[in-house]
Amino acid sequence: MPYVASVLNDAAGPFVAVSDWMRAVPDQIRKWVPGDYTVLGADGFGFSDTRPAARRFFNIDAESIVVAALAGLAREGKLPVSVAQKAAEKYKITDPTVV
Repeated sequence: MPYVASVLNDAAGPFVAVSDWMRAVPDQIRKWVPGDYTVLGADGFGFSDTRPAARRFFNIDAESIVVAALAGLAREGKLPVSVAQKAAEKYKITDPTVV
């Protein structure tokens, strides 16, 4: 059994992986992660600004991670989708100018 599968075997999801680099790296373990698995990463390059601005731009900041986790819980039926939607609106995660 792969290490990731054995470590997460008894864990309750959803699972969210976040990288300041490419999503492809944490996505490589997808087939061994049980349940809902969301990968967030900064696949773009050439973006030059402050680190907080870059994290917001690529939706890898704390607020985006919260919304991803809530969305995963909603996909698993553990809370209403409206909770994730309200959090996305509250934190304005689609607005890259909010830092």
